[in-house]
Amino acid sequence: MGFFTKFKEGLQKTHNQLTHEIKRIITRSPRLNEASLEELEMALIGADLGMPATRQIVGAVKQAYETQGGSGLDIFGIAQKEVASALSANDAGLRRAEGSLTVVSIVGVNGTGKTTTAAKLAHLVQSQGLPVLLAACDTFRAAAIEQLKIWGQRLKVDVIAGAYGADAASVAHDAVVAAQSRKAAYLFVDTAGRLHTKQNLMQELQKLHRVIGKQLPGAPHEVLLVLDATTGMNALTQAREFNKAVPLTGLIVTKLDGTSKGGMVVAIQKELGVPIKFVGLGEQADDLQPFEANQFAEALFAG
Repeated sequence: MGFFTKFKEGLQKTHNQLTHEIKRIITRSPRLNEASLEELEMALIGADLGMPATRQIVGAVKQAYETQGGSGLDIFGIAQKEVASALSANDAGLRRAEGSLTVVSIVGVNGTGKTTTAAKLAHLVQSQGLPVLLAACDTFRAAAIEQLKIWGQRLKVDVIAGAYGADAASVAHDAVVAAQSRKAAYLFVDTAGRLHTKQNLMQELQKLHRVIGKQLPGAPHEVLLVLDATTGMNALTQAREFNKAVPLTGLIVTKLDGTSKGGMVVAIQKELGVPIKFVGLGEQADDLQPFEANQFAEALFAG
């Protein structure tokens, strides 16, 4: 199955809700008046596109209507173009540290799918022929350590882990040492889920990153926040707070295949300017897809 097909299938719920609402607005009245523009605005906000992107789309639709009238007005095409434009500065590739190990820290709140995402990223890098290691730094949950070890066995990737309740920063340090000695290209660090509102947990994460940086200056090279698409605009609040505590280099949005709130991707990118690197569109190892702005916009609005 091609990337675009997966995108389109994954965003089906969001697409269906959006296109249904927009078609209803268009077919009820050929004239685009203030009331119908307001309804269009509500439909876009309902898909969690956020106010800045919504205003941008509604403004472009209004301008096109005033210029050319109602005949041949393609609201879907305009919306698609505006969303693609808003996301076009996106850099979806994983960074690579020149001539040395690249450390990628995976952060986020509980239940977003960080452990699975770390494993899927390892699989992606491994499929490019690069040696990779995983670090089980979620020492708060014995299940997370076991889950990562199972993924490691499945993918034939070594997992550096400590005991349940061990100091996460110490495990991270050992993982960097191991990855350096084994000449790994990438080390993916699975951190514990933490609420963005808990200051002490955020400080622990900062400590973990400092320890990694002492062992390997410049690391972590990527700090990727995993967001659950089904939480809608709550994901934007999480992104804001994590970005304050540990400056983010990218976002990974999971569970896009189970939500009608896929527009939150646009809202977060528009406000924070942090690139969306990957999207999760299923449960399999290869269901983590590199984010592509044009494909995303087309999957949202194309018929």
